[in-house]
Amino acid sequence: MTIPYRLLLLCSLVSTLGLASILPEPKSVTAAVADCPIPALFRFQRHKVVRGETLESIAQSYNLVPTTLIDMNPTLGNGSVTVGSELQIPPYNGIVVEVPRGQTWRQVAAKYKVRADTLFEINGCQQNPRIVFVPEVNGSPNRPIAAPADVEKPDRASISGYPLQQIGTVGLAYGWQINPITGEVFFHSGVDLLAAVGTPVEAIAPGTVVFANDQGSYGKLVIINHSGKLQSRYAQLNNIEVTVGQKVNKGDLIGTVGTTGKPTSKQPHLHFEMRASSDLGWVAEDPKTYFKQ
Repeated sequence: MTIPYRLLLLCSLVSTLGLASILPEPKSVTAAVADCPIPALFRFQRHKVVRGETLESIAQSYNLVPTTLIDMNPTLGNGSVTVGSELQIPPYNGIVVEVPRGQTWRQVAAKYKVRADTLFEINGCQQNPRIVFVPEVNGSPNRPIAAPADVEKPDRASISGYPLQQIGTVGLAYGWQINPITGEVFFHSGVDLLAAVGTPVEAIAPGTVVFANDQGSYGKLVIINHSGKLQSRYAQLNNIEVTVGQKVNKGDLIGTVGTTGKPTSKQPHLHFEMRASSDLGWVAEDPKTYFKQ
């Protein structure tokens, strides 16, 4: 049997960090929910040091801080690099953490002051991981890396609207919820607005369509990028009325309510999400803060 390169890389990383004894079995390591990002632990790269490079220059080339590289490569304890040596390069600033027995990854998120839903998605939506990548942590507990003062923040004031012509009853709210079909606790990244199949779905604000197709559990999905580093998602549609690259205005028809994909409710609804751009990707936000009813 051939072992996937990413699994070999993870094994090497865990061994380097002294966590070999808690390495999950391959099935649980590779298990991730469909439509979730590839787990951060599978996205590490190897960098071979060449002449003229320094720890600082390598970190800068990957948009990382030197401390992150030191945390991931114990041989860099003195801050110097050796020509020809190989470094483990994580996808983000952060650290690898073992989830202590008796604790949940949600408790780990609280300890390191990281949003639980962000930690969940960045680790591939695994339900009970034993090793997690904690983003934006600079080596020691409870000390997140501060964002530069000049980083552009999402402009929430740039969007104010509603994706349906009539205000819909909320079938399932944003945040931690109990799946009405499976009974499992999960993080709901959007809001389910009850509406009959065929109900028109409208763009919540002006923007550009960047996705319009089937997408796993989302079913028929439309994604619109807006100004202010914001994005709206309209899922489980019955049909799609826009194309990728199309410019839309607030109130334009983009599709109709359907039951495609894997809805979390037996009642027809629009699954609607708002996301904000960040260094960790498009992070889910509470849609109700953008609704103008």
